[in-house]
Formats: sequence, structure tokens, C-alpha cells
Amino acid sequence: MLIDTHCHLDAHEFADDRRALVHAAHQAGVSAMIIPSVEAGNFSAVRDCCTTYAACFPAYGIHPLSLDRASEVDLITLRQWLKTESAGALAPVAVGEIGLDFYIPGFDAARQEHFFIEQLRIAKDLDLPVLLHVRRSVDQVLKCLRRIGSPGGIAHAFNGSRQQAEAFIGLGFKLGFGGAMTYPGSSRIRRLAATLSMDSIVLETDAPDIPPVWLSGERNTPVELVRIARTLSDLRGISNDEVLKVTSANVLSLLPRVLPSLSDSASPQVAG
Repeated sequence: MLIDTHCHLDAHEFADDRRALVHAAHQAGVSAMIIPSVEAGNFSAVRDCCTTYAACFPAYGIHPLSLDRASEVDLITLRQWLKTESAGALAPVAVGEIGLDFYIPGFDAARQEHFFIEQLRIAKDLDLPVLLHVRRSVDQVLKCLRRIGSPGGIAHAFNGSRQQAEAFIGLGFKLGFGGAMTYPGSSRIRRLAATLSMDSIVLETDAPDIPPVWLSGERNTPVELVRIARTLSDLRGISNDEVLKVTSANVLSLLPRVLPSLSDSASPQVAG
């Protein structure tokens, strides 16, 4: 089984061929995709994707780079969505994508931290894991997790040090590896992917972003997870079957609300 733990399937880049891409991903062996939101304004789009396409599971949250369109009311809306949707067939598997981004010039660290902490509190109240955005902010994210209490989850697109990786793992997190791992020049990421305990690693595309080396500068899609998994297999010197087995088990242990039902099923087909 192969699970894409971070795919923005609702993104406008997929408007023209979304159905075909989902079908292609399932045919290639991608068993499931986690679809995180980035703002209250796309909660419905994420839900619609997960309703329309088989084996797609929603996460709801407010991304740090969406805060120019966010308000305090959105935190209330988020809590309501997480509670209300939890009663349905497509219960959210996590709160996300949330976190901190100190890369873009002019960022408001205080505002980002406020929204991040409030969303961590919501996740903790509702006993949900979180999907973390940690660009240029790993230590600050860890500080917030220790302050509020860690609900566990995934540190998406991890690019920190070994010490920071071990800190996340100690707080109950898995680390997401994807397209960046495929670049020969990404020595730190590749070294971590090769040497960290396998039970701490999950796979992702972040499609349509972070394309792998063979698509550099182009649109990423969930189909690429198959070759990304092979890259991890090559880096670790283990079979691709072992990579698929362990990384999928890691996801199933971390996101228990919906995904365990996939463990006894074959790769799904596109609904509709």
C-alpha cells in the first residue's frame, strides 16, 4: 500500500484533469491521499474532493501563508467543521495544514504563532493529529508544541537537522519526505531519509508543489509518489515492497480515524 500523506488535490492547477490524475494515481498503486486545506475558504473544496474521489481523506486547517485572508472567526469555523464533519462518513483525519513559515519576507511571526497555537489547542481538544508546515521555523514550531502539548502528527516536507528530527519523533511525530528527497544536491534530506528509523518516515508529494527532480519546474501530481517511494528504497538499500509496507503502516498508526479500513482493501478506483 502507498499513501500520499500530503496532496492539495483541490488546487486550481488540477481543475482541468483532476479526475484523470486521481485515476492514474490509483492505477499506479497510490492507495490513498490525504487532502489538507489551507484556509476556511477551501474547506468545502477539500470535502468535495474527498466525496467525489475514492480513498481521499480530508484535513482542515489554516495555513500560515493564508493568514492575510483569515480572521478570528475562521478559528470558530474550523472547530465547527472538525466537530460537525467528524460525525459523517468522511471524518477529518487531522488538523492541517497548520504551522509557521518564516521564509517569505515580511512575515508576522506573532500573528502566525497565535493562529498556530489556537489550532493546536483545537486539535488537542478534539484528539486529532496535526499536519505541520515548518518552513524555516522548526525550532519555533517545536517550542509551540512543547508549550501546548503535542497531539502528534506529521512534520510535512521536513528539512531540519538530525537533532530537530529526533525532537519531532520524541513528540510523537512522523516526518514527511517527498520530491525534495529526489534531488542529488539535497544532501541533508537524503541523509536523514537514509538513516532515520523507518518507523518515523511517511511519504508525500505536496502536489502540485515540490516537484521531484524528474519534473523540476513543472506541476507535481500524486502519481509521482510511486517513483518517490523508489527513491527512498534506493537511499536505504531496501526493497520497494518494504518501503511501501512500513511507510503505510506508519500512516495507519498515526491517522486512525478512517485509514485502517484501507488495510484490508485493494487499491481503490475513482468513484463516479
